[in-house]
Amino acid sequence: MPSSSRSRSRRPGRRPPPKKRPAAKAAKPPVRKARPTAPKKKVTTPPRSWTWRHRKGLFLMVLGGFTVIAGATYVYFRLPLPKDVPPAQTTFLYDVHGKRLASLDTGQTRVAVPLTKVPKVLIDAVLSSEDRNFYKHGGIDPVGIVRATWADLRNRGTVQGGSTITQQYVKNTYLGQERTFTRKLKEAALAVKIQRKLSKDEILERYLNTVYFGRHAYGVQAAARAYYGKDVGELGLNESAYLAGLIRAPELAQPERNMQLALTRRHLVLEAMQRNRKITEARRSAVEATPLGVQALRKVDPAVEHESDGTDYFVDYVRRQLISMFGEAAVYSGGFRVKTSLDPGAQRQAYQAVYGTLDRDSDPKGAVVALDDHGLVRAMVGGKDYKTSKVNLAVGKDGGGSGRQAGSTFKPFLLAETVKEGYSVESALPGPAKVVLPKADVGPYGPRDWTVTNFDNEDYGPKVSLIDATRNSVNTVYAQLVVAIGADKLKQMAADLGVKTPLQAVNAMVLGSQEVSAMDMATAFSTFANLGERVDPRTIVEVDGPDGHVLKKFDEKRTRVLDRQSAAIVDFCLQQVVQRGTGVGANIGKPMIGKTGTTENFGDAWFVGGTRKLTAAVWMGYPEGASHAMDNVRGIHVNGGSFPATIFKKFMSAAQKGVDPGSFPSVSSFPGKLLKGTKVIFSTSTTTPSGPATTVVGGTSTTVTNKSSSSTTVPGPAPTSTLPPPPPTTSPPRGGGGGGGQETTTTVPRRRNNNSP
Repeated sequence: MPSSSRSRSRRPGRRPPPKKRPAAKAAKPPVRKARPTAPKKKVTTPPRSWTWRHRKGLFLMVLGGFTVIAGATYVYFRLPLPKDVPPAQTTFLYDVHGKRLASLDTGQTRVAVPLTKVPKVLIDAVLSSEDRNFYKHGGIDPVGIVRATWADLRNRGTVQGGSTITQQYVKNTYLGQERTFTRKLKEAALAVKIQRKLSKDEILERYLNTVYFGRHAYGVQAAARAYYGKDVGELGLNESAYLAGLIRAPELAQPERNMQLALTRRHLVLEAMQRNRKITEARRSAVEATPLGVQALRKVDPAVEHESDGTDYFVDYVRRQLISMFGEAAVYSGGFRVKTSLDPGAQRQAYQAVYGTLDRDSDPKGAVVALDDHGLVRAMVGGKDYKTSKVNLAVGKDGGGSGRQAGSTFKPFLLAETVKEGYSVESALPGPAKVVLPKADVGPYGPRDWTVTNFDNEDYGPKVSLIDATRNSVNTVYAQLVVAIGADKLKQMAADLGVKTPLQAVNAMVLGSQEVSAMDMATAFSTFANLGERVDPRTIVEVDGPDGHVLKKFDEKRTRVLDRQSAAIVDFCLQQVVQRGTGVGANIGKPMIGKTGTTENFGDAWFVGGTRKLTAAVWMGYPEGASHAMDNVRGIHVNGGSFPATIFKKFMSAAQKGVDPGSFPSVSSFPGKLLKGTKVIFSTSTTTPSGPATTVVGGTSTTVTNKSSSSTTVPGPAPTSTLPPPPPTTSPPRGGGGGGGQETTTTVPRRRNNNSP
């Protein structure tokens, strides 16, 4: 068995199975350190195109451009080309005799310079900043419009706007500064038409001679003089860049107003010039490192032919009137020929009368306005030296200051109203030293008693006619009179006579508590001199254009205020003031009327009057106001009968020398009803004041108490009108009275005024 089994195992042809070897252990792989893995890349969407991102803006631009082009095309065929506008010219003022009085411009004569005299650097600066494609486009620049619009949409400033130089010229010359879509269409259409009519050089020359640079400078020549004191041909890169930058901000980019903006404007122009390859970067940097070099701003005053006689104030007053009528640009560049009312001879006489009298440095100032019987302002003295003070003391608020209290020069206005209502000037009222009028004053808490006194407590007796009350300027009589007649009627009469200053209807107005001007007072008294006809004052007679065409004419305008008989009676009373009253110091020995006036504490002093041919108002005081009292001027208290009367006499004597002054109508009777039951027949005898007395007016009687007599009762004035209570005021109304000689004053508290007249 063993053999057989061995034989089976060794059977021929068969190999024995291989011996199984023990499996080898698998070798462990070497441990490797983990490598850092790279971050996964973020898959992003490709950016959209620039056109897609700004599609809305582009659509609006295309739509807007199409609208503008379509509108401009329509307007182009419908809008005619206006006539050529002459270049800017100087305005000249002439006196009443036709001789040149002054010129109004920037201080230099307006001379249009040809393009050949404008330096290339200035032309390059203007074109680079305003219209770099000027010589390429046809009047409008679509590319420039798109560029400017796009800069606005992106909120990025740009030195160059959408308007071409041709469009700017059209706007400045034909259309004005109105900012409307219709105006822009007209501007574009006219620009194309101008482009077809004129050459590029002609358009540029006109533009450079008319564009505004600030400081009243129109055109490059005027700008060169105004900012650098040199002719345009002498300008360099620094000056040219700044002037070109001013075109877009002529008033704002002034060095004295905003130096940083001025430098920014120059920088933007230099940057544009470099971008357009007109200058190098090195040259730009060199200029920006230097100061602007602009000369200090000088006040542009009218060029007056005669400055030593105060004509400057008259010229400035006329200039203000012209600007209010035509606008500043037209006055300074329109080439007007203005015929004024000023008489140089009378002006010299008036100035010499005022400042030949007030010739000391410590003296107060004076002002004069003189009107002839046609309303022409023949003389105006508004101050001593216009270069020192520009405030015109003769015209109140119209001259840059405020008015002045009128004092007793206001009393004739109430006299005129009294006569107009049919009362006789021989009506008599008590004239005590002091009068108390119940509830006739207005205080902060309502009506209160009004106490009025005469100058030096003088008593004029129980019966003072209105003639004598005017002659001696008796405050207590006129205080009673205004209560009887009514402050509202006094206010209206003052306005009718020619006082344009707004007034408040309070009783103290009759004593001069209201502020007026010398022009107001001269006009009102000229109404008396013209026998009741107001002739509106005129400083301008006619305004002509540069071609002689009349632009505006100011004809004589008369308005009847008083009938001739009433005016004659008022004039008679005012003649008594000069002949034997408070104004004897103003008497020139010819028929004349007049009235003195002095405010409380000697703050203001007046004399107003004249002949039939010439009326003058003289004011004297300190420009600082009533806080500077004239209580010690050369040792005297100044009132209307002192210095003002002297000044008036000097002027009128010279102005009326060799002239027939005319005469006032004679008056033989004084008809009319009595204001009360007492009448005093006019007599040339002088009313002699007695000792102090006090009158209390109330009801229908007046009680007069004298030192040397017992009490008497005299019927008081019956009121002729019922006045509504005046509006309450924060301070009591100012009083006024006083004048020269025996003129009186009031104790009504005075409101201080620190403003110049």
